[in-house]
Amino acid sequence: MNTTFRPSRVLCALLLTGLAGAASATLTKPVYNTAKDEVKAMYKAERDKCDSLSGNAKDVCVERAKGQEKVALANLEWQYTGKAKDHNDYLEARYEARYNVAKEMCDDKAGNAKDVCVAQAKAEHDKAKADLKANKKMVAAENDAIEAKLKADYKVASERCDALSGDAKDSCQASAKARYFQ
Repeated sequence: MNTTFRPSRVLCALLLTGLAGAASATLTKPVYNTAKDEVKAMYKAERDKCDSLSGNAKDVCVERAKGQEKVALANLEWQYTGKAKDHNDYLEARYEARYNVAKEMCDDKAGNAKDVCVAQAKAEHDKAKADLKANKKMVAAENDAIEAKLKADYKVASERCDALSGDAKDSCQASAKARYFQ
C-alpha cells in the first residue's frame, strides 16, 4: 500500500467533497492544471475499480465515478474563475450526478418499487433544479434593486453637486460617480 503523502491528492479529495474553499480564492493556472490532471487520474482509478464488479453494481459504480469527476471539474472551474455562471454549473453538476446515480440504483428494483424509486429520484432532481432557478432569480432581483438604489442615490448626490460651481462642482460630481458606480 502506498502511504506517500501527496498534497495534490488532498486537494482533489477536498474538491470531490466540495470543501475546498470559496470561489473568491481563485486558483492559479498551474495549480488549476495540476488539480485538473489529478481529478482525471482519480476518475480513471475509480472507474478501474468498477471493472471488478458486475451487473447493476458496476453500472452504479461507473455512474458514481462519472458524477464525482464532473462535480470535481465543475468545482475546480468555479474556483479557477470565480464566476457566478461556473458556480451555477457546479451546483447543477452536483444535482445531475445525484440524479444519475439514484436512477441507476433504481434498476435493482422491479415493478411498482422501481417506478416509485425513479419518481422519487426525478422529484429530488426537479426540486434541486427549481431551487437553483429560484436562487438565480433572487440574485438577479437583488442586483436590480441594488442598481436602482445606487442610481437613485447618485441622482440625489448629483443634485447636491449642482449647487456648487467650478472645481468644487467637478470634484463633487467625480466623487458621486465613484461612490455610486456611475
